[in-house]
Amino acid sequence: MKVVLRNPRREVDVPGPLKVQALLRRLELNPESVLVIRGDTLATHDEVLDDLDVVEIRPVISGGALA
Repeated sequence: MKVVLRNPRREVDVPGPLKVQALLRRLELNPESVLVIRGDTLATHDEVLDDLDVVEIRPVISGGALA
């Protein structure tokens, strides 16, 4: 599958099928710090990604209230 990573932007090819959680382990990414998007849909950690899928991994950005 093609994996598009942000910050910095790069693309890597990873053989599938593979669960989202296994993909994140392989890429050494903290599952709580990223979102995995397949097409226009957020992929859950137990979803299986196919070899032909294109997924985007985006960092989670959190903010707080201004004082």
